[in-house]
Amino acid sequence: MKQALVLVLVALAVVVVPGAASGSAPPGATARCSDGTYSYSQHHSATCSHHGGVAVWLDGSAAPMRSSAPATPSRSARTTTTPINLGTTVLLQARTKTSGCKLAPTPDRRCSPGAYYSGLNKSVICSASFRTGPIRNVPDSEKHQVEIEYGLAAKAYGSTLEIDHIVSLELGGSNDPANLFPEEARFTGHQPGFHVKDKLENAVHNALCAGKISLRSAQQQIANNWEMLYKNMLGVPPPGS
Repeated sequence: MKQALVLVLVALAVVVVPGAASGSAPPGATARCSDGTYSYSQHHSATCSHHGGVAVWLDGSAAPMRSSAPATPSRSARTTTTPINLGTTVLLQARTKTSGCKLAPTPDRRCSPGAYYSGLNKSVICSASFRTGPIRNVPDSEKHQVEIEYGLAAKAYGSTLEIDHIVSLELGGSNDPANLFPEEARFTGHQPGFHVKDKLENAVHNALCAGKISLRSAQQQIANNWEMLYKNMLGVPPPGS
């Protein structure tokens, strides 16, 4: 009897032990999405809707209760049954360099002019079933190619740097090297990096689907000067600019 009671107490202790903490989140993030990106949404409605849903709330909110009965998948959890026709890659301007690219908070336009998929029009991007996961396809070999073009060592940089899409996938961006550049989390001069740009990408996608900006204009502006677009879209300069 005493041994059985001890086993019960041990089992209860296991149930209430919290899960292991995830890696440190960027400042201001309110949720970690299922695909590993972060959301800065100030409300819970549609948070991470195009990133597989919320994996962890970071604002102190409790995780949603899960029913034992089978539930209808949420909009963000559904997968597209029909493969997306990406079409062809369209460059926003000619790519004239593939080496000696200048690393800075904004892409070197000679190497990284930005590009989009012709098949990802507004109706596709704003559909309820659209998610970026199935089209996010940048192998390590391509990431290393971009790093070398910018004079960096070809290696994994962890959370300090990522090979970012200039025109984001939420706006129909291509996986072509012309649409990729190395973006640090925080540059040497403390200019804003990819965590700040992630917040803009979500805001512009929402504005596109609400009819507040055209797709081509959004693609051009985020490629030409994303910090200016941040100010125009969110009403304040990006933190650190």
